[in-house]
Amino acid sequence: LKMSTIDVSEILRASREGPPVKRFRQEDVASGNSTDAPVDAASMLAALEGSQEEMQQVDEGLLKKLTSQLEKKWLKNGEMRVKHGDDPQKFMESELELNTAIQELHCLPAEPELFDLFIQLKGPNLLVGLLSHENSDIVGAALNLIKELIEDDGAEEEEEKDGVAAIVNALLQANILDSIVSALGRLDESNEDDADAVHHALKVVDMLLEMKGELVEEDVISGSLFQWVLKRSCQRGVFDANKQYASELLSVILQQSEKAKTRLTEKVDGMDLLLRALAAYKKKDPSSGDERELMENMFDSLCAALMWKGNRAAFLEGEGLQLMNLMLRERKQSRQSALKVLDHATTGPEGADNCAKFVEILGLRTLFPLLMRTPAKAKRKDTTPDEHEEHVVAILSSLMRSCEDASRVRIMQKFTEHEHEKVDRAVELMMKYKERVQRWESKQKEEEDVEMQYLDKMDAGLYTLQNVVLVLAEVCVHMNSARIRAIKLLKMKSGEERLTKHLIPILAEYQENLGEDADTERNRVDLLIAKLTAAEKAAANGN
Repeated sequence: LKMSTIDVSEILRASREGPPVKRFRQEDVASGNSTDAPVDAASMLAALEGSQEEMQQVDEGLLKKLTSQLEKKWLKNGEMRVKHGDDPQKFMESELELNTAIQELHCLPAEPELFDLFIQLKGPNLLVGLLSHENSDIVGAALNLIKELIEDDGAEEEEEKDGVAAIVNALLQANILDSIVSALGRLDESNEDDADAVHHALKVVDMLLEMKGELVEEDVISGSLFQWVLKRSCQRGVFDANKQYASELLSVILQQSEKAKTRLTEKVDGMDLLLRALAAYKKKDPSSGDERELMENMFDSLCAALMWKGNRAAFLEGEGLQLMNLMLRERKQSRQSALKVLDHATTGPEGADNCAKFVEILGLRTLFPLLMRTPAKAKRKDTTPDEHEEHVVAILSSLMRSCEDASRVRIMQKFTEHEHEKVDRAVELMMKYKERVQRWESKQKEEEDVEMQYLDKMDAGLYTLQNVVLVLAEVCVHMNSARIRAIKLLKMKSGEERLTKHLIPILAEYQENLGEDADTERNRVDLLIAKLTAAEKAAANGN
């Protein structure tokens, strides 16, 4: 055996793990099977007190010693590696000493009052520098220590929070994100310890994003980290914890950053990657709760990406509509999330092309059964019946708004089928959400922030109510038989047969709160109100 074939990493792991420790088992004591002498409570307490006395008290002097020791061990290891690069046994001892020096600093996270001194000693710079080490175990050890240093753990003391914030700033100044990206490129996740190191790296990135939101726009998106997270989230193959964590980070980044949305398809076709990753759940369900969380993270990422109009075109070209439509038909766990994606893809003026394509691929055959029947809540914890109704009605409203005349006629004709059952359903939903909004209004007090109150009202059911009314108004204006059916049903349910009394107040409130750039939609609502009023007058005059 040649000395150069010695795996230093294996030796490092062995030294870190140490000998196996026999676990204390209560049943051994009870049955008398323990091979050790009996231990009473007093002796156990004395042993604990003794071990605490033996522990080194961390103070400024010790921290200076440990930090200096880390720097010296790293320099020595570097020299030994250069000198004996072909003979690992000769630099093995220095590598073990370097690993030990890192481990000895694990006393620091519990002493945040010493963080400022650690920064003055350039400790964060040392740790970031170690991320470039050739030995992945050293990289993993450094990442683990960094993770512990910046973990919040519900810190309440201002001094502790300030200390963590200072460490974070020092790490950023040392370009930790670039170093993490470089390390991720060298780590081999087929190795368990390397996979753990990747998980530590993702945790560090997660905490940095949480504490320094502006990072999303600056370093994460501008650098290669966003691309790494995207590719790792969409990587084909077996599900694992790192893939799940990467998908969570991807979802957070895309939801927080407009820049990330625009760069999704710049260097790689991120839309294609997302759709291919989600296609795996077209005909099969996730195998576990954790994998289902991964799937939902990917759907959330897709929804966030679709909020930028440029990605709507990529979604259309990538046959995203066809995939979502198939998912709706398959009745798997992906179904409700696919419905949410369709809502995002079709909404607003930017969704017009997707609306036209959805009708073209016979999506109405899939959508209308979902309108007629709201699934029970029991099977899904992450989707409520109200959310199902919200998405279905929002998609219908978008189709009515954006489709050309021929497609709109196809949609409205659906409402006359089977004795106008879909008109009945629309009226039922309108009454349901109207009552819900009225209950919310009855509990409200006068508030100065009118805009916030309106947003709360939208969340309370007004958003779905407005979309139902917009759909019903379009149908009743253009299909006389549907208008007659709606009037008959409303008279039975409320005693008020005048359609304008039910629809126009809601349409007017919707119109009043449209944005300044929504002139087209404002004119459409004006026309609907005028036609509803004219039809009612004509009916009253017997025309």
